Amino acid sequence: MSRFFMGRKYPMFLYFVIVVGTGLLAFTIKCIFDPIGLVTGGFTGIAILLKSWTGAFYQGGIPLWFANLALNIPVFLIALRVKGKGFIARTVIATMLLSAWLYVIPEIDFVSGDYILASVFGGVLTGVSMGMILWANATTGGTEMVAVLIQCKLKHYSVAQLMQVLDGIVVLVGLYVFGLRPSMYAIVAIFITSKVTDTILEGMKFSKAAYIITDKYAEAARMIMERLDRGVTGLEAKGMYSGEDKCMLYCVVSKKQIILLKEIIYQVDRDAFVIVGDVREVLGEGFIEYRGH
Repeated sequence: MSRFFMGRKYPMFLYFVIVVGTGLLAFTIKCIFDPIGLVTGGFTGIAILLKSWTGAFYQGGIPLWFANLALNIPVFLIALRVKGKGFIARTVIATMLLSAWLYVIPEIDFVSGDYILASVFGGVLTGVSMGMILWANATTGGTEMVAVLIQCKLKHYSVAQLMQVLDGIVVLVGLYVFGLRPSMYAIVAIFITSKVTDTILEGMKFSKAAYIITDKYAEAARMIMERLDRGVTGLEAKGMYSGEDKCMLYCVVSKKQIILLKEIIYQVDRDAFVIVGDVREVLGEGFIEYRGH
């Protein structure tokens, strides 16, 4: 079921997802990344650095929840002036929830100095939590919000490019504070986080798309529709070598059906040319239901 339908019929469900997502993110930051000194970018990474820096002057250093909140407040005020209320509504809620979770979750070291466990397990948990928050059309502020504001002035750069620069700077500072080894594992965690987040946002119900070039396109299309119960689209094409006009079939099937699809094509025309590719998400009849915003 798509987030659009869930948000329309059950608006509180999106806020529930934000609550769970921010809680999971806060747990990862406080109990996995902070104890081992993994700075993975963002304002939470800066908060970890500030806690380490101020530990000599203040017992325990500046708390993560306070630093995260203090860093985001001026950014929100600027965003409110530049972008308006609608842009930051859910982000404010998500940021407040993240700071609240960082305040109430006890400091427990779950990795005991194991950098591999911290980078892999922490990266997966961060990816899941960020995927949940972004799925609910919210963010936790931080460098993403800063990147959006900078992009208003530097329009020739994308938000993603600006975020990479900002997070890269934070990781480099982490290199100076915690050393080379934690920073190298932080890069591993960032990579895993991005992959898991993309998987959640793009959907885990992967499908297969097939382009089929055959002279027996009518028979092939009929058998696909009858035996697989999938729609087939005929596309006008032209063979540049032969100069002949052709009909290329396009069909999207589930991963389980792709083997049967190839068997059908082999039975119809052993000389057929078939191109198979991955499809991350398919909306429509027979796949994921889509009901609009």
